[in-house]
Amino acid sequence: MIIDCNECAMQHTSTCDDCIVPMLVDLSVGTADLTEAESDAVRHLSEAGLVSPIRLVPLPDPMRDRSAG
Repeated sequence: MIIDCNECAMQHTSTCDDCIVPMLVDLSVGTADLTEAESDAVRHLSEAGLVSPIRLVPLPDPMRDRSAG
């Protein structure tokens, strides 16, 4: 799972304050590449209330929007 803060619609909003991603990545880079096991671990920890969830909201893909019309 690749998480790229620059591709998140919620970047620079208050949602970032409650997202685990800033704790996982160097924000100057803004990306994290989690293995399936790491992604599962974050999900399980989040479900248990031990860490904040990944709050990534992908930006719309303009190329996909064009082909749909």
